[in-house]
Amino acid sequence: MGHFAVIAPPLYSHFHALQALSQTLIARGHRITFVQQDDARLLLTDECIGFSTVGERSHPVGSLARVLQHLASPLSLWRVISDIAASTDMLCRELPARLTSLQVDGVIADQMEAAGGLVAEALHLPFVSVACALPVNREPGIPLAVMPFRFGQDEKSLQRFQASQDIYDRLMQRHGAVISHHAQRWGLPDRHSLHQCLSPLAQISQLVPAFDFPRQHLPSHFHAVGLLQASHPPRSASAPWPELRQPVVYASFGTLQGHRFRLFLHLAQACRNQQLSLVIAHCGGLDANQVQQLKRAGAAWVTDFLDQPAALQHAQLFITHAGLNSTLESLEWGTPMLALPLAFDQPGVASRIAWHGVGHRASRFSRVHQLEQHLQQLLTDDGYRLRISPIQAQLQRAGGCERAADIVEQALGQQRVVLAEAT
Repeated sequence: MGHFAVIAPPLYSHFHALQALSQTLIARGHRITFVQQDDARLLLTDECIGFSTVGERSHPVGSLARVLQHLASPLSLWRVISDIAASTDMLCRELPARLTSLQVDGVIADQMEAAGGLVAEALHLPFVSVACALPVNREPGIPLAVMPFRFGQDEKSLQRFQASQDIYDRLMQRHGAVISHHAQRWGLPDRHSLHQCLSPLAQISQLVPAFDFPRQHLPSHFHAVGLLQASHPPRSASAPWPELRQPVVYASFGTLQGHRFRLFLHLAQACRNQQLSLVIAHCGGLDANQVQQLKRAGAAWVTDFLDQPAALQHAQLFITHAGLNSTLESLEWGTPMLALPLAFDQPGVASRIAWHGVGHRASRFSRVHQLEQHLQQLLTDDGYRLRISPIQAQLQRAGGCERAADIVEQALGQQRVVLAEAT
């Protein structure tokens, strides 16, 4: 059995998905060690998973909170880029010695952290790339994951995609310089972006083709496995759910954006006007006074955390920030969405929601009456649920953690290219 290191950004959604994959591998007899700054150990909840701390000087205990504050703010773009570059630099400096001392047999590298693939390549370790968010794989005619554009193949759309990619690359030059510096230091071919740090053996994605834009040039070792998550509990074992007036609308903006009080307030007012029961999960982002204000504004239930599968099972509509994990969960449960993208790859996910007709995309600055219009349309048109069905079916047969673990074992255990049609 093998010992595999997991290298990922210190973000809940990424650790959550990779923890689920790790648990499957551990059940098969493998050993897993996450390697990151010390604060990230709190993102793991399974004591069977190992954790090794790096970056004690540059990323000491308590420093992750500041990084997460930057990520949650729309005005902190340059700080976010600086934080990303600093994290990749730290990992590139410290991972070689740590992975050597841990005596790992291979690396499971999140696509969003270039250091995983770079260091594995430098150490001649086999590695698998995992896309917990939208894949960073580039392709002519497909907008970057962080871009809000609808799919199109007309000349204007193609020009827009290319121009936005050029702008993105200029914005990310600081991060690109870090990637290039360490690649040159180790004698690797020059590179400057995430998409150039992916595995030549196997690439795993949560995004299934039925919910993507129509790609033509994915590598032959790219595997769409659906959600990396622990198995759902039986429906009868779901957490207790309060008696609420129908229809029920569920709103959550994830672990980084739960502080969006004004947006929640507008949603509460819109749902009250439409006689809808709004359930809000703010993930600890609101204080007691704000919770009471939301209840007075019309929210039926406001809590910090809840069982999201249970919420999606009971809700007729999900109002989401369009994080990929939450979006795929909603599709798995057959629940249409109103997407209010806030950051990262959320604009790209929201564009796919709209393009596939499984929900609406709206601005986070929408006024109450505009939100009401979206709610009316989404709750009165059965077409949204019908269009979810083929995506739901593909997610349910994609294989999830078990298939992903098969791929990891073949790529890292046998050190061979794992072709998609072979799994």
